[in-house]
Amino acid sequence: MRIRFSMWLKALKTMPRISRQEWDGLDIVSRWLVATRSAALIMSLLSAVIGGLLAFRDAPVKIWMWVLAAVGLVMAHGTNNLLNDLVDYRRGVDRGNYFRDQYGPQTLETGFLTTRRLLAYAGVTFLVAAGCGTALAIVSGWFTWVLIGAGAFFLFFYTWPLKYIALGEVSLLAVWGPLMIGGTYFVLTGYWSWMAVLAGLPYALGVSATLVGKHLDKLDMDREKRITTLPVLLGSAGARATVIGMIALQYLILISLMAARYFSPVMLLPFVSLVFFFKTVLPMFRRPRPSEKPESYPADAWPLWYVASTFVFTRGFGMWYILGLVADTVLQLLRVWPSR
Repeated sequence: MRIRFSMWLKALKTMPRISRQEWDGLDIVSRWLVATRSAALIMSLLSAVIGGLLAFRDAPVKIWMWVLAAVGLVMAHGTNNLLNDLVDYRRGVDRGNYFRDQYGPQTLETGFLTTRRLLAYAGVTFLVAAGCGTALAIVSGWFTWVLIGAGAFFLFFYTWPLKYIALGEVSLLAVWGPLMIGGTYFVLTGYWSWMAVLAGLPYALGVSATLVGKHLDKLDMDREKRITTLPVLLGSAGARATVIGMIALQYLILISLMAARYFSPVMLLPFVSLVFFFKTVLPMFRRPRPSEKPESYPADAWPLWYVASTFVFTRGFGMWYILGLVADTVLQLLRVWPSR
């Protein structure tokens, strides 16, 4: 079977809609990338990069440990996505042209994978994540096991029951903030830092806002299936206002950290993302989701609406954040702008 590097790149950028014939022609890596929704895995990678850069400012960092942390987090996220599909499939959530299968193949619902094959994918992915975590725990100490245990709890119980009782969005904030960014900082430095957790919170808020956007897009479907997500609990207007507030909080935290001299003014770079926010995100969230695709809206993006804009925004914010953090780290190390 020919390796499809073009599909690797496509799956990392978006969630491709493919036919059974196309699936049958894919190599094993392409299939794994599609099944795990690898475009979303980039969010975990960025969290590991942010945690590592924050650690690099404060202590010598072993690159191999940083790589292990990044691979472990990405693989844990991939395992979660596979198990999400399995649990929702078993509970009948994805049956009947549910939202999940409209923006990318739900590999069990479409018949691309059998339950046994998906479990094999999940098992191998989980073993890689567990191997990375075990190696880091052996080197960095017992508290890493605590972080791994907390991560495993969210990994196995996010889809059910947490998502069903309006705790999915809060769980995501906890995972992408304290666990991923704070945890990466800990294993690389050997100590916990609430300042590092706070510094990572702007990005974690963006990831959580993306999930709220996704749940907004399928609010009616979730309500019918008795899945009490945050938008189901708050209603459309309340959830849309919550997303706008979360994004505003991202920038307020950055301003606070610069005022406290934890960050230098170069961390204004993420504010470039406000251009996309005001041009695209805010206008979309100020009004209800259209029932049909607007004429000017890209056909390959529909039925994604709120989640499409928040995903692009968060990925852009994350890249600007990392670029600013690299520049800030250089300034800190050169003592051009010493922190604290």
